Amino acid sequence: MANKDRNKRSARQARQRERAKREALAAEQSAKEETKRGKRKAAAQAPKKTPAKVASGKGAGLIARTRAYFGAVRGEMRRVTWPSRTELTDYAVAVIAALVISGVAVWLVDTGIVAALVGFTGLRG
Repeated sequence: MANKDRNKRSARQARQRERAKREALAAEQSAKEETKRGKRKAAAQAPKKTPAKVASGKGAGLIARTRAYFGAVRGEMRRVTWPSRTELTDYAVAVIAALVISGVAVWLVDTGIVAALVGFTGLRG
């Protein structure tokens, strides 16, 4: 039993060391990014809470949460890479072609099933 506990403890310690390494690496990378941007002053100050983090608290009202949600949506929409006009037409043609092909395939299968049923049962139309 002691050996089993020792193995668990060493596994926990190994995970803890690994987590500490990842956190140190992440802190180092974020510090490099901050210095590249010339924002040493911001790194020295306490990090400010974003509206989404403030609004996600238990005491936040409906209006604050809604405002935070739409702010997050606006931020995501700024990051979207929109297709060009030619890409959009190419995609639209591809979708329409796929719909036509799928429709024909379903029609053929349906016609085959109906023909099989009519042939099997001998009933007409």
